[in-house]
Amino acid sequence: MAFAALAAALAVTATACDSGGGGDKKDDAKPAPSASAGGSAKQDSLGIPDKLPKDLPTSLKDLDEWRGGAWKNWKKDQWVREAADFINPYIKGHWSPGRMKKAEDNEKQVPKNVESTSGTAATDPEPAAVKAEGVRTPYTRNAAPAGKIFMDTPDGPMVCSGTVVKDPRHPGRSNLVATAGHCVHSGRNGGWLRNINFIPAFNDQGLSPAALNSARPEQVAPYGQWWVKWAQTSNYWIQKGAKSGGGGSQQDFAVLRVEPVNKSGKSLEETVGNAVKVNFHASSARIRGVSSFGYPAAPPFDGSKMYSCTGRPSDLTIDPQQPALHRVGCTMTGGASGGAWLVKGSGGKPELISVNSIGPHPATWLAGPRLGATAKGVFDAISTKYGGS
Repeated sequence: MAFAALAAALAVTATACDSGGGGDKKDDAKPAPSASAGGSAKQDSLGIPDKLPKDLPTSLKDLDEWRGGAWKNWKKDQWVREAADFINPYIKGHWSPGRMKKAEDNEKQVPKNVESTSGTAATDPEPAAVKAEGVRTPYTRNAAPAGKIFMDTPDGPMVCSGTVVKDPRHPGRSNLVATAGHCVHSGRNGGWLRNINFIPAFNDQGLSPAALNSARPEQVAPYGQWWVKWAQTSNYWIQKGAKSGGGGSQQDFAVLRVEPVNKSGKSLEETVGNAVKVNFHASSARIRGVSSFGYPAAPPFDGSKMYSCTGRPSDLTIDPQQPALHRVGCTMTGGASGGAWLVKGSGGKPELISVNSIGPHPATWLAGPRLGATAKGVFDAISTKYGGS
C-alpha cells in the first residue's frame, strides 16, 4: 500500500500504534461513542452510527445514494477524519473479483522527498536484505490467520494485509483484525478510507493470477468476505501520519471490528479456526527471531500470494520522542502493509508484536511499530466498544 521513505527513498508499507515510552499517552485512543446509542436497529445492523458528520448517510435514503456512488465524493471539507466519525456502510457486491483485481493494478508511487534519520543514536545499522519466501499452501495450515484488506481511496481501490487477533472480552469468538493505521486512515492530510473489507486466507491455495481470474468464489475467499463495521487507530497517526518520510509510523497501528457478509452468525475466529495473541511488551533486544507476513502487491509481486520474511529485528528511529520501530531485512513491497510480525510466545504459540509499516525502494527491509501503551489503548477501545456483542 502506501510507501514511506527513510534513507535514499522509503515507502510506507505499513505502520502501527506506538508502544509505551517517551511522549506516549495512554488516553490517545479513547473509545468512541457507541454506534448504536440512540440509533435504529436497522442502522446499527448496517454499521451506521446514530450521529454522523454532515453529508454522510444518516437514513436509508441517504444510504441508497451512498451505495449508488456518493461515497466517491472525496472533497476535503467533507472528508471524515476524526476518530469518532468512522463510517463504512455495507455495499452489497462492492468487492467483486474485477474490482479486487483493479486494486492490484493500481499504480503505487514511490516518494523521494525523504530525510534520513538513520544517523540518530537510537537507530541500528541497516539490516541486510532478506528475500521474501512464498508461504506454503494452504495458508490456513502454514501461516497465521492472515488475509487481505481491500479499501477505496481517493487514488482508487488499494490493498493491505491483516491478521485475526484474539479478543479477551470474547474468548474464542473474536471479530478483530490487526493492521496498519494507514490502511484505514490517510493521516494528517486526509481522513478515513471507505468500503473497507477483509478476506481471510485470500487465495488459500496460492493460485496464479491467471487461475484466479476464473476461480470459484470459495477459492478466492474460502471463509467469505468480512465487512469492517468499526476501525480504531491512534490519534498520533491521525494527526501526524504521512505518505512519505515515515511521519506517524511509530504509532501506525489499527484494529478492525468485522462482520460476515453472509451473516453466518459465527465469529471470525470461529470461522477461520484461529487467532493470535497481541503482545504489547516485546523488545527488539530480547527477540531472537521474528517472521513478517503479507500479500505484497507492488512489483515484482502481484498481490495474489502470501509471502514471509524471517530475521532478528533491530531498531529504527524516526521521531526521537517516540519508541523506535522494529526493523528486519525483507524484500516485500506495498500491499504487505499491515501484515503481522509474529514471534514464538508462551507455550510455543505465535504472538503478534508489530505490523508492517515502512520500507525503502527498492525493497530491502521493513519496519513496524512497537506495540505498547498507545496500541493497547486502541485495542482496548474497540474491544470495549463491542464488549457486550
